[in-house]
Amino acid sequence: MRREDLAMSTPTTAEQENLRSRMPNPLQFVPEMAGIAEGLHKAIRNGSIPQTTIGLLQLRAGQILGSTYFTIRETGNLRKAGESEERITAVATWQDAPYFTDAERVALELVEAVLSPNPFGERVSDELHAKASAHYDDKALWSLIMAIAHIGFFTPAALIAKPIPGRPPGQNYSE
Repeated sequence: MRREDLAMSTPTTAEQENLRSRMPNPLQFVPEMAGIAEGLHKAIRNGSIPQTTIGLLQLRAGQILGSTYFTIRETGNLRKAGESEERITAVATWQDAPYFTDAERVALELVEAVLSPNPFGERVSDELHAKASAHYDDKALWSLIMAIAHIGFFTPAALIAKPIPGRPPGQNYSE
């Protein structure tokens, strides 16, 4: 692709500012969602696993789901937390990347198993569960499960309502 073609295909700042979600903020219609979301946030911030691990797991979930909103959100969160560009970029190829701890690898493998169809059997094998249990105690493993559930809870909104990427929650829907 020629440089001028690339420049023409990249949205300008004005175009990015004019992005619109497909639907308005859901809280005006289903305010009960706030309590559910708050509970999930509290569960995944209970200190039993590093927030970086949650961010990496949720970035990978966004990539698997094909959600620009999740991918941009988690990339930004990881940058704010001081993560290196190498680690952020390598999440897509974590299996071969040298940047992750064994515990992070298990979390990434777990989210892939949960979110990827397996026509040949169960998604989370006993072997994978045993690997996860070797790195995480019961509280931490439940926290990982809730981090995946958090993404699962918001997946329909991200894919159907299409919140505006790069904007903070509460400001990511068109009025």
